[in-house]
Amino acid sequence: MKNKFLYKTFLAVSVAIFLLSGCKTKGTEEKKNISEKPNIIYILADDAGYGDIGALGQEKIETPNIDRLISEGMLFTEHYSGSTVCAPSRSALLTGQHTGHTAVRGNLELQPEGQYPLPNDRKSIAQVLKDAGYKTGAFGKWGLGFIGTTGDPVNQGFDEFYGYNCQRMAHRYYPNHIWHNDKKVILEGNGWENTEVYAQDLIQEKTLDFIDKNQEDPFFLFVPAVLPHAELIVPEDSLFNKYLGEFPDKPFVNKRKGSDYGSENFEIILYTSQEYPLTTYAAMMSRLDVYVGQIMDKVEELGLAENTIIMFSSDNGPHQEGGNDPDFFNSNNGFRGYKRDLYDGGIHVPFAVSWPGVVKEGSRTDHISAFWDVLPTFCDIVDSDIPENTDGISFLPTLLGNPGEQKEHDYLYWEFHERGGRQAIRMGKWKAVRYNVFKGNRPIELYDLSVDPREQNNLAGDHPEIIKKVKEIFEKARTESDIFKFQAKTVAGD
Repeated sequence: MKNKFLYKTFLAVSVAIFLLSGCKTKGTEEKKNISEKPNIIYILADDAGYGDIGALGQEKIETPNIDRLISEGMLFTEHYSGSTVCAPSRSALLTGQHTGHTAVRGNLELQPEGQYPLPNDRKSIAQVLKDAGYKTGAFGKWGLGFIGTTGDPVNQGFDEFYGYNCQRMAHRYYPNHIWHNDKKVILEGNGWENTEVYAQDLIQEKTLDFIDKNQEDPFFLFVPAVLPHAELIVPEDSLFNKYLGEFPDKPFVNKRKGSDYGSENFEIILYTSQEYPLTTYAAMMSRLDVYVGQIMDKVEELGLAENTIIMFSSDNGPHQEGGNDPDFFNSNNGFRGYKRDLYDGGIHVPFAVSWPGVVKEGSRTDHISAFWDVLPTFCDIVDSDIPENTDGISFLPTLLGNPGEQKEHDYLYWEFHERGGRQAIRMGKWKAVRYNVFKGNRPIELYDLSVDPREQNNLAGDHPEIIKKVKEIFEKARTESDIFKFQAKTVAGD
């Protein structure tokens, strides 16, 4: 409650100063009515690694807009995704629960379209903010329940959804349809044969429209972009041509039948062949960066910047599909592992928060946080009650520059239901990892991230007391799911 009081006091003073000073935002008239509730924009990349961002060490791909977002706000250097694959990571984000508790713990496919739905037994981020008076929209890839189910975006608190409902369909950037709420939007000219309408560009247009339409009300905009998830394909425009010839591209030829557009027995879940996979991946990251810049510019043009929080992160570590080579780009920033790993390369993700006048420009924090902290933070910001059985801790004190008031996690916990079952814990400087859980009593690896961030030196044999504690946490941190049982392999859909 103290943090909420400080925030309200701080914001009230900031608004008063703004109004008295007669400040104007570039290209707009003075905003007469500034809501005490800040607009919130959360942009989620799909499979972008920590090292894919220029400001975080990327040397081959340009990301000037994401770099600008980082420079204008706070960078969280110890932030973790909800999971190491798509659906459970988003479930952890939206429900405020880690994968030992959240409802969706794997990529469980349902036919003919969609994934296992979020239930309606707890409030999502969107429902919390909608109850607080926000207009809510989601634009991009969903993957948490098909139209009409409890997991439908409109049944999870979003006033508007536009994009891919099914993450399997989102393997293809030139689909024959996407969704606008419960209406199927046919993309004329594609039809699984041709590549005329790049769906992510269309989704971006609707994203910007949402900001235009809701500029007079507080809004929450969730942007789960598809980029740079495989397949590797992008319009061959100036972004593509900027990188063409810069990298040692080796064609990726998908020999599986039905992988290429227009092929016989076309399979949606596959990836198309790509003559220039490195060039294409770089262009996809740059395209995502352009989208981030367009969102930032739109907020600025409408005079909303002083009252808008913009966050950027990624749902897991870098992928290796479709001809991508994360080692070439150092996409995992030297961390061990990739997507589907519970080493840091699979779950240690970029996270930046811009909030003019509130979050200090160019600031950094090593506060250890994860996706399930976002919901309680939003609750704190809008002065709403945090749902019960939430695993997260609000990081609002950190955003306000009050680290002394910031509560810390006893531990972070993950479980992954594919590849034999995997578990991990982050506990202060310690990181514990256990693979092949389904085979029984498997050894636990232990790493001291303060001196070994790449998880190369297993210290399990030197610290039996910590291993004992880790075993206890592996047991108590989770509850069994009737659907996602941790003794059997989950059907993977990516």
